[in-house]
Amino acid sequence: MTLLLTSISTPIGNLNLIADEHVLLGANLSTLKALKESLSEEDSQRNIKTVTTIPAISDLINDYFDGDLTALNAIQVRQPGAHFSQAAWKAMKKVKAGSIISYGELAERAGSPAAVRAAGSACAKNAIVLVVPCHRIVKTGGALGNYAYGLNKKEWLLRHEGAL
Repeated sequence: MTLLLTSISTPIGNLNLIADEHVLLGANLSTLKALKESLSEEDSQRNIKTVTTIPAISDLINDYFDGDLTALNAIQVRQPGAHFSQAAWKAMKKVKAGSIISYGELAERAGSPAAVRAAGSACAKNAIVLVVPCHRIVKTGGALGNYAYGLNKKEWLLRHEGAL
């Protein structure tokens, strides 16, 4: 099956998406090249077709930006990564819109309370921004921490969700 590739204009910039039917494999705010490089070795060998929208996924992302903060929960995701990163991404998906947790709490929810730096690394390696909501992870004490696409975008998303 051919992978689907599109870009959506959002209030925080162009969001690039790549999917396998109804499973989102990558989402970023940078380049299509970086998006393709985030794919698993297996998926990177597949044909890619540029489309105007990806059925269901594009609509759900637009719904999120239109105010339906739960819309992203319906999007299935898959990305390559080590065991701890997978656990951290799964834990991130469970952080509800409007909520934030610390890197330490993320490490705990991923099953390794001492792995705070690894939790930060899982955020940095997250290839499915927004849908795997690494923007909801902050430093202990509430400081925003880092965000690959700029703290202004992280702050915008957290304000949009009512967390700030």
